[in-house]
Amino acid sequence: MNLLKKYYAVLTGLIVFIVYLTTLAPSVVEIDAGELATVQIMLGIAHPTGYPLFTLLGHLFSLIPFHFSKIYQLNLLTAIWCSLGVMVFVYTCKLILDNLNVFEFTGKAKTRQLSKKARRRKGEEVKPQINTKTIQTIEEPVKYIASMAAGLLLGFDRTFWNQGNAEEVYSLQAFLFCLIIFSLLKAYITPNEDKGITKRWLIFAAILALGFTNHMTTLFVLPATAYLYFDKFRFKSEGIKRLFVMIFLVFLPIFAAIYLYLPIRAAQNPILNWGNPVDFERFYRHVSGWQFQVWFFKSTDVLKKQLSYFFSNLFSEFNIGLLICLYGIFISYIKARKFFIFNITLFLFALLYASNYDIVDIDSYFLMSYIALSFFALFGIVEIFYKLREKKYSYAIATGAAAICILLQSGFNYKENDLKDVYTFEQFSKSTINSTLPNSIVITYLWDYLVASSYYFQIVEKYRPDVTVVDKELLRRSWYYVQLKRQHPGLLDGINSEVDMFEDALRPFERGEKFDSNLLENLYRRIMTDLIATNADKKNIYISPELVEVEMQKGEFVLPEGYSIVPDNLLFRVVKGKEYVPVKDPNFIIKFPHTRTKYIDFMENSTGTMLARRALYEIQFNRMDRAKMYVKKIKEEFPNYNIPQELMQATEK
Repeated sequence: MNLLKKYYAVLTGLIVFIVYLTTLAPSVVEIDAGELATVQIMLGIAHPTGYPLFTLLGHLFSLIPFHFSKIYQLNLLTAIWCSLGVMVFVYTCKLILDNLNVFEFTGKAKTRQLSKKARRRKGEEVKPQINTKTIQTIEEPVKYIASMAAGLLLGFDRTFWNQGNAEEVYSLQAFLFCLIIFSLLKAYITPNEDKGITKRWLIFAAILALGFTNHMTTLFVLPATAYLYFDKFRFKSEGIKRLFVMIFLVFLPIFAAIYLYLPIRAAQNPILNWGNPVDFERFYRHVSGWQFQVWFFKSTDVLKKQLSYFFSNLFSEFNIGLLICLYGIFISYIKARKFFIFNITLFLFALLYASNYDIVDIDSYFLMSYIALSFFALFGIVEIFYKLREKKYSYAIATGAAAICILLQSGFNYKENDLKDVYTFEQFSKSTINSTLPNSIVITYLWDYLVASSYYFQIVEKYRPDVTVVDKELLRRSWYYVQLKRQHPGLLDGINSEVDMFEDALRPFERGEKFDSNLLENLYRRIMTDLIATNADKKNIYISPELVEVEMQKGEFVLPEGYSIVPDNLLFRVVKGKEYVPVKDPNFIIKFPHTRTKYIDFMENSTGTMLARRALYEIQFNRMDRAKMYVKKIKEEFPNYNIPQELMQATEK
């Protein structure tokens, strides 16, 4: 028992960490992982809001000489951050249970004899009957067990677990969320007459600043923080003065000092320099996430859509443990009103604010809401202990019931979070790049599958650095041209005048001033076409399928006159003339995991489609043996892809 008292939080975090190791991704995964890993390793500038704390800490960790790949090393760091978050969360749970009187953990029961009015008529003194069946009388072993159980519920929450599996900024944010709440509650429970109260609040302000230097979702804690702070100090002068010191002498200096990394590093022209925040104008746009603000608070339809998504997936987050969370909401309202108000504010503000963000991958923005639900679960677990005790059951039965809930939750969420064999994104991006001839140009906007991961493999692992990958959508941003010139000298030589005109037209748009949208769009399309025209004689140029299927079909992207495209493994090659164009055999290998996601499905469908297109191309030139080779590869390696009927009929003759 002494060991449990001493290491209960560490033990919980260690359990979570060990499980995370069994599901840890070995390579890059979808969306931003490749870009973020490259930024950390190379000390670059990440996409808005820049994440300087994440970048600096990741860089330091990447310097440790482990004997495995850098991407795996940074994936490991995400597991460490989330496990540390669980550990701090467990400490916080114990802190709450040790200080229930501060959170008004008492309830008033109605008298069962006479009404208050009748008793007053009899001259009796009316006193509220105190409910003695509160968690204030909880025994120490139950405090530890309940705190650990709540921590495990959080650690094996589907979304929280997912942050600990692969490179992402939200793993550090999960840890900082928990640390912020711990330091806040620690400061709140410190008596006003205690000499260390100011120190506690200053520590909280410092940790809050660290949160904001990692991710702006830290603002989710502000309303709940304001509730506790002004509940403690009201609006008295002493509290206002302390707040002034916290903001101007602690929070802002730390925030500014860490965010100064962006302009300082940008001035050194790193290989990845998103936004190029070298001056105040660009710095402000970057830190404020200006380019993403268009997706915030768009309409009530967005709010309804995201809320519907949250609640429809809530059971899959906690499984049967969700019932404990819901029960805990009721119990905390009855018996710990102040904590209930604080925690429900955390939950609702985070949920409602995040639900106004119109993005597909919204799950990580709900992290704070899941942390709040796990705090509610703490109260549900403790109350279950006492309910079972009232029925003369031992604590072992209650512990077993909690363990079953956790095992069910982790069991159901294990499969979805099992990334240990997922090399699909690495294989897809490498196979795509390797579809090209030496010193080629690839124009694409497959950020989630190709662009971000290509940064890591080409820059960090030096895989096919001869290939220039151009993100077609980033050509809309002025800073991207600076990065292209830095990474690929000579690429823009033939279109410098068009780029200058585009940047002049783009400047008022980026500053929020009146701009000519038609001029911008026309110059943008001209740049894409001329980029091909001015490089086609020097390099082989490829475009990815989505450009053909969407932009070219709509006429938004036009090839230079005299050029056409032919399917070439996973890309289309831009060619002159109509004669047959031979390509390399499709010897690439892409393995798909058993756990299906929309990203995995996209890669399989895209790969199968390109192979089918090449097979049809071979048939046009009466090369049936080549066509059958492509169809055979589809059947053997991409069984979920539906081969077009006309292709099947043609190759079966």
